[in-house]
Amino acid sequence: MKVAIVHEWLEHYAGSERVLAQLLNCYPDADVFAVVDFLPAEERDFLNGRKVTTSFIQNLPLARTRFRNYLQLMPLAVEQFDLSSYDLVISSHHAVAKGVITGPDQVHVSYVHSPMRYAWDLQAQYLRESGLEHGLKSLYVRWLLHRIRIWDIRSANGVDVFVANSRYIARRIKKAYRREAVVVAPPVALQDFVLGQGKRDGFLVAARFAPYKRVELIIEAFRRMPQHHLTVVGTGPSQALVAKAAHNAPNITLRPPAPPGELITLMQSARAMLFAAEEDFGITTVEAQACGTPVIAFSKGGTRDIIVEGAQPQTGILFDAQTPEAIIDAVGRFEAVESRLSPAACRQNALRFSEETFRQAMRRVVDTAMARQGCPRFVARTG
Repeated sequence: MKVAIVHEWLEHYAGSERVLAQLLNCYPDADVFAVVDFLPAEERDFLNGRKVTTSFIQNLPLARTRFRNYLQLMPLAVEQFDLSSYDLVISSHHAVAKGVITGPDQVHVSYVHSPMRYAWDLQAQYLRESGLEHGLKSLYVRWLLHRIRIWDIRSANGVDVFVANSRYIARRIKKAYRREAVVVAPPVALQDFVLGQGKRDGFLVAARFAPYKRVELIIEAFRRMPQHHLTVVGTGPSQALVAKAAHNAPNITLRPPAPPGELITLMQSARAMLFAAEEDFGITTVEAQACGTPVIAFSKGGTRDIIVEGAQPQTGILFDAQTPEAIIDAVGRFEAVESRLSPAACRQNALRFSEETFRQAMRRVVDTAMARQGCPRFVARTG
């Protein structure tokens, strides 16, 4: 059985690349396709030396640093991949990867990190944060996103099975494409995230300082709770906003991004981790739970699949509004039940999202799709 895996683009080893690594673990003979491949040599080990087939965008001017500027060409680019010899195509999608062309005797399973955020329900937020609300450039970008939405819906017809990384993304798939999706949580490398044994003190935020992360709201909440210490770890485009929010607050400590080992220690020693973003999933919250640390999180997005509240054993607290007042209330509710939030229960909850769990679930999804299609090579392999 010949397998192709279509990845969006290879720039850094991050969340979607972890998914690719586990898919390659499931299908070690698979060929990999991507719009561009500029992954540094020191981050390529998971590819095991395999050559990545890239699109024509790889060789366009300034592509190495500005390939995203060729978004208008990416639908055309992925449609040029010749996948006609493959029995199974798996796309790892958050922009254009699911748009590859397959035939009636091929199975296309698309693992969706998110429908293209900036083209669908988050368009207004994207335009606002990019300073593109007015002017000729704004008009061009709006037209481009309109054209991409039309293509995005058309290309959804070529997918046999959609897989969403959370129930939240499954709802977004349903809204955008009018299709149901199987939910398979992304793989989290839990082996280094172990229970802390020492005393726990203070609260923790570990995030990239991007506008949608709303780190400044958490800081503002803790400014009003001077009895609690908050450590904020990270950097990013909202650095100035975060620094301004924390200015002259003696109970708040800002720290630059920490090496993995140091970040794990911070998680293991925190009373709870705070998370105010509306995320597609939220891998950091799983890592904190693996360290036995409760999580206080915004209740929209993928965190609803992760944090257990309202059932036993409880592993955290959810709040319903991205406001300092809601966060203050959530911290108060956390203190009321803190003694009943078991580190062992948090750890056990995190194990639901292990790499092995992901691989088993994806194999089941793919095998079911292949059996339904009656792929000759699959039937011969399994029967």
